[in-house]
Amino acid sequence: MTQKNATGTILSIRGQVIDVYFGGDRPDLYEMVHLAREPFTKMEVYSSSGRDSYYCLCLQNPEDLTRGDGVVRTGEPVMFPVGPELLGRTVDIFGTPYDAGGEIKARETIPIHIGKGAAEVATKEAQLQTGIKIVDLFAPLVKGGKMGLFGGAGVGKTILLTEIMHNILGREENSLSVFGGVGERTREGLELQEALVKSGAMKSSTLVFGPMGENPVVRFLSAFAAVSLAEYYRDSLKKDVLFFIDNAFRYAQAGSELSILMNRLPSEDGYQSTLESEMARLHERLVSTSLNSITTIEAIYVPADDLLDHAVQTIYPYLESIIVLSRDVYQQGLLPAVDILASTSVALSPKVVGDEHYSVALRAKTILKEAESLERIVSLVGESELSLEDQQKYHRARKIKNYMTQSFYVSEGQKGDGGSYVPVKTTISDVSAILEGKLDQVGEERLKYIGSLADAQLLK
Repeated sequence: MTQKNATGTILSIRGQVIDVYFGGDRPDLYEMVHLAREPFTKMEVYSSSGRDSYYCLCLQNPEDLTRGDGVVRTGEPVMFPVGPELLGRTVDIFGTPYDAGGEIKARETIPIHIGKGAAEVATKEAQLQTGIKIVDLFAPLVKGGKMGLFGGAGVGKTILLTEIMHNILGREENSLSVFGGVGERTREGLELQEALVKSGAMKSSTLVFGPMGENPVVRFLSAFAAVSLAEYYRDSLKKDVLFFIDNAFRYAQAGSELSILMNRLPSEDGYQSTLESEMARLHERLVSTSLNSITTIEAIYVPADDLLDHAVQTIYPYLESIIVLSRDVYQQGLLPAVDILASTSVALSPKVVGDEHYSVALRAKTILKEAESLERIVSLVGESELSLEDQQKYHRARKIKNYMTQSFYVSEGQKGDGGSYVPVKTTISDVSAILEGKLDQVGEERLKYIGSLADAQLLK
């Protein structure tokens, strides 16, 4: 390809953002273009930067680019290879393998930005069990819905997401999974792949990674590549899809980095002014049809443990279930470190989970709230100053908290304890027994890191 074939000219280079003048031959948004002298150097047309110029995102290292270089239109968007050949594989946003499984010979490609769209969006709500007591009881996951795992650094978001993935994949028939690794550590991706191979779930999964070490363009677009694959599995392979993303905050962060390079004025908290629309572009494609569903579980990093952070807040409207992981709970040694009172779900209603589940969860939350107000009195003057009724509430609340701890299958190698899967009916029955005082004579510590009460032989 020679310079005379060029239809555009590079005006400026700002890191991964390239300003290109196209004159009368204007490209479409999200179209792929490349250097006239080097076809392997590819860019995506992202947005207008002037009357006849456009900001393009360079997908490779921009060091070899210079001002005045010619750019050629391709007439096609960024494409991602799809097909059954991707099952059991770990790839990047171009479909290139990260694993040692050899070349992927996919027969079909689809654009990463333009979803097929769901002809008929399903609205039926049904609970999807995870086997994790604290999740299933207090913030149940809706099949075809979206769950967010919110927490600061090091409180267990990734391990909780991985355990949910492990537990559901082995029990859901006619389902496949897609994992979008957006801006997270390569080590965590390797550990996830090893855990899925060990459990046998990798054969029905595809991992799409744009890891932390990659440039912001790759990190940003990896989320869309993963969503496109999930849509393909839903519509073309006719499968229910479990879509996992770790980490949704890193997607927002990558968009912010690109916005700075485009000299856009920031909005709240210094984030890009387009943050809300970028979140909408991603989440509004993750929908279920009347035939097949996409169930989404996403980890969301919370900067400085501030849930009011603007990027965090933009994700809330798209979620049916919200799990908040607390540093205070983590420091108490209660894992998973879920803040029960801050976690919720639209599925926690009699119409979805049934009257008994709803009643037990509500009663448990009520006693936990009452015990929280007693904590300060106990810390100042001790339990003996509480009335007998308040002492009873306080101890039952502590037993519920301890019972909600659980050993995970995916952490067996680190902790040495075997994991446990507890059906939601068992969890409801056990918590009901605690609320009714059937374990008042049992020490609180005996309820930590057990499966069910029957497994621990605590209920006669």
